[in-house]
Amino acid sequence: MTAGIQPNRRQARVAKLLKREVGEIIRREFSVDQVGLLTVNEVGVASDLKSATVYLGFVGTRPQRASAPEKLESRAARIRMMLGSAIRLKFTPVLKFILDDSIQEASRVLQILEELDRNGSASGQEK
Repeated sequence: MTAGIQPNRRQARVAKLLKREVGEIIRREFSVDQVGLLTVNEVGVASDLKSATVYLGFVGTRPQRASAPEKLESRAARIRMMLGSAIRLKFTPVLKFILDDSIQEASRVLQILEELDRNGSASGQEK
């Protein structure tokens, strides 16, 4: 399943609920000094609602980025337990965490476009 595609209403509601709750748990459980700033961008839920992929936005240093996935995976069981306490579902989904680079990639594309625009403006003025 790709991010953002939820085939039915139930999956969409569960994804929205998981996004909010996992975001809160991560905010409480991890300090910015440990893993940088993590935000839940999207949650993809399997059709049987037994597993979910959490796409995380990241802002921080290279060492934080390198350690964030390991720290998330090491605490995945605890996060799942806390999630099970916070929400009422028949099954608490098994969570998989993925650092989502789309924000960084978009920022890089904008930076390149701005550079091209500045260079184009500079060369246009010289003519």
